[in-house]
Amino acid sequence: MSAITPERAVATVMILALTAYALFGGADFGAGVWMLLDRGPRAESRRRVIEHAIGPIWEANHVWLIIVVVLLFTAFPAAFVAIMITLHIPVSLMLAGIVLRGSAFVFGAHARGARARRRWRVAFEVSSAATPILLGTIVGAIAAGRVETRPDRPLDLLWSWLSPFPIVVGLLTLALFSYLAAVYLTLESDDRAVRDDFRLRALAGAVASGVLAYAVYLLARSEAPLVFEGLGASRWGLPVRIATGVCATAALAALRLRRYRAARVAATAQIALILWGCALAQRPYLVPPDLTIQNAAAPAAVLRLLLGALAAGSIILFPSLFYLFRIFKRRPAG
Repeated sequence: MSAITPERAVATVMILALTAYALFGGADFGAGVWMLLDRGPRAESRRRVIEHAIGPIWEANHVWLIIVVVLLFTAFPAAFVAIMITLHIPVSLMLAGIVLRGSAFVFGAHARGARARRRWRVAFEVSSAATPILLGTIVGAIAAGRVETRPDRPLDLLWSWLSPFPIVVGLLTLALFSYLAAVYLTLESDDRAVRDDFRLRALAGAVASGVLAYAVYLLARSEAPLVFEGLGASRWGLPVRIATGVCATAALAALRLRRYRAARVAATAQIALILWGCALAQRPYLVPPDLTIQNAAAPAAVLRLLLGALAAGSIILFPSLFYLFRIFKRRPAG
């Protein structure tokens, strides 16, 4: 069994932080997508539920993305440089989407006049849909080995992410975030009709996610062979796929039976397993095909100090987040 080296420990923390961002921040993005698509007689009621659900804690969720970025440029500077050069267009657009979404949410809540509120609302909803696609596209481009350590042609900056596999991964990310948001939102209202609305949206999101996940798997054969072989040939690939399928089936069954808390647990596990499976599939590469966790790592002394800082920071971070969620997200049992 491989020893847990400092660089592997930092890489593990990065994937855990990315998972937390998907489970918390991703659901917030997905909620904005449902606001964009929402129509019908109870649209305003559903909108109020969504705004109440994401209002108190939406900005705190970005702490997980910040952790990932800081760890990347501190612990793996070569990988950070390669990603930020080759993928600086989608990265910049994604960051712009995050800022626009946050600003629009706040300005829209305090805007005067229906027209101003409507404009900020549209900005919030569109950026909620665009940002997950960009995030998934970045992940897809990295997994496909399209990040050049020294891109020498301007077209590399476009072709690296504007190709079928990264784009479909981006659409899958959007579908997964929307699915997760709808599952979470079933527990955010006491109105049975509104809960059923979110239940139907969760089922639709699950179907869309399944179709897109299969498309990603098929495209990976030719465009991301490292991920395809890792999922198909490694000793852990089949167990991870089976576990993911079991969680997806359990989530669908729980939604059908209106067991919303069970659906939330199963959907959360499903998303986490998808991320972990992709991370394991390209191990030990951080940025395939050239940069591994070992050869891209900073000096061991830097990594040890970084791990110490993470341990010290977690003493403040986790109790603070627990207190925040306890205050704003606690609901009566039911």
